[in-house]
Amino acid sequence: MSCHHPWHPIISAQKATVRASFSLSLSNSLNNSPLVSQEIKTIDKLQPKPGPNSCPLTPIDFLERASVVYGDCPSIMYNDTIHTWSETHRRCLKLASSIVSLGIKKGDVVSVLAPNVPAMCELHFAVPMAGAILNTINLHLDTTAVLCNLLQHSESKLIFVDSQFASLVQEAISIFPSNLKPPTLVLIKDEYYGNCANDYYGYVDYEKMVENGDSGFKWVSPKSEWEPITLNYTSGTTSSPKGVLHSHRGAFLICLNLLLDWSVPRQPVFLWTLPMFHANGWSYTWSLAAMGGTNVCLRRVEAPSIYKAIERYNITHMCGAPVVLNMLTNHPCKKQLESPVHIMTAGAPPPAAVLGRAESLGFIVSHGYGLTETGGPVVTCAWKQEWDHLSLLEKAKLKARQGVKTVGFAGVDVVDADSGVAVTRDGLTTGEIVLRGGSLMLGYLKDPEGTSKCMRDGWFYTGDVGVMHPDGYLEVKDRSKDVIICGGENLSSVEVEAVLYSHPAVNEAAVVAQPNRYWGETPCAFVTLKKDSVEKLSEKKIREFCKAKLPLYMVPRMVVFKEELPKTSTGKIQKFLLREMAKDLRRS
Repeated sequence: MSCHHPWHPIISAQKATVRASFSLSLSNSLNNSPLVSQEIKTIDKLQPKPGPNSCPLTPIDFLERASVVYGDCPSIMYNDTIHTWSETHRRCLKLASSIVSLGIKKGDVVSVLAPNVPAMCELHFAVPMAGAILNTINLHLDTTAVLCNLLQHSESKLIFVDSQFASLVQEAISIFPSNLKPPTLVLIKDEYYGNCANDYYGYVDYEKMVENGDSGFKWVSPKSEWEPITLNYTSGTTSSPKGVLHSHRGAFLICLNLLLDWSVPRQPVFLWTLPMFHANGWSYTWSLAAMGGTNVCLRRVEAPSIYKAIERYNITHMCGAPVVLNMLTNHPCKKQLESPVHIMTAGAPPPAAVLGRAESLGFIVSHGYGLTETGGPVVTCAWKQEWDHLSLLEKAKLKARQGVKTVGFAGVDVVDADSGVAVTRDGLTTGEIVLRGGSLMLGYLKDPEGTSKCMRDGWFYTGDVGVMHPDGYLEVKDRSKDVIICGGENLSSVEVEAVLYSHPAVNEAAVVAQPNRYWGETPCAFVTLKKDSVEKLSEKKIREFCKAKLPLYMVPRMVVFKEELPKTSTGKIQKFLLREMAKDLRRS
């Protein structure tokens, strides 16, 4: 049996139970010749025989159904551009056929570097429909060298590029090794963004690919639902992003899981404030098709444009990191919403004060927890009716907890990292958060050691630190690398940040470990202030505020005021950069 894919499955049997795990590698030869192994033959024998009850699960099926059920309903809105679901289905078929005509084969990686524009919605369907693996790239990579390395690591054969980033890609490709063939370039022109009239040498035109494609194209359905559908690189709060492979099956399951857990109704109007390149927009890029929803694209995520879009399009749902909530509640243009807007936040533990302010404006906030490796939130703070009578602040504190596993996920627990034994459910005892379920990644590309390190004993070890409350609700306390050990005491930076956010003049806050000769580490706070704040804050005032609410050992020993905190493109504060700053600023 031959295999074109840059991955191969490994099957092992334990106590008469067959478990499928995945070790990922690419051929080390330049012509991408396949690695054939006994394991591939084994899994082939274990696959169910083709039949009416063994169709591979894939979210691509959502598009075909949407074209029938919601054919004349809007699928994509972007300024004055409006597409219906039947048009989107037809455009994706034509685009997929053109991708294949460029020589892309099943299992090849196709990259995309673009903001939240209509092409990003279409490519989430068209690339898998061509049998390829979709790789959406972070728009805020540090250097062209990083982009160059990523394209080489993924062995990308084709890259779709928004005109804003065309020169960046050209620079990255210019430093490719001479013995490697760079990916074919396709230009996405956006009439609402300047610089579109320029001719870029060597680029294929996106709209011409759609125009010249075959609307009768028979899209390439996966033979196995375990085949990869996406390759996502982790967002970069550390300096070494990993390539996360997800299967058609996992993407299908997370889509239905999120729709059910968030109670998404038919035909929601969804505003894209979450980057589609980040974990494929938590898989809502596909799941909205299942409900015939409208994708309202937003090129730049800014408070004025968000409020304008909410009013213009009658937005019902949106997603974003806590930084988006903070932006909306602190901006001078903030306003009371005429109709409620459901917003799912995840990516970092949101301070209760920020959640409270958002809900007071009319946002209905749902809080989730997930990682790139899970394809989207798999733990959410399921609301209980008995909490309805609580005050706004008490509700916000409960919503700040991550919650319980979603309906379609298998399990979540907090365990001792060394023994794997579950910690006491007292809301105090910390441990590492572990997960298991169908939407978990296949593994890390070309990193079997990293894959086996985090996926062991039937669990995925997240590297996050949390507690389990007596009622079974999870609360994330920190990333393991962000825990501060002060005089032998483990200190949660998240808890200190929550206190800082409760100060009326504080806009953003981040707390990191600062080396100390006596205590080992002490908390160092980096703070930005609200622009309309009239109070003149000092380091002393911030420390006094914290002393009134925290044990002394948790009070920041140093407070640094900044104009802006360094963030990833998804809104996560880059604490590894702040830790370096804290080292340079440390006091003797």
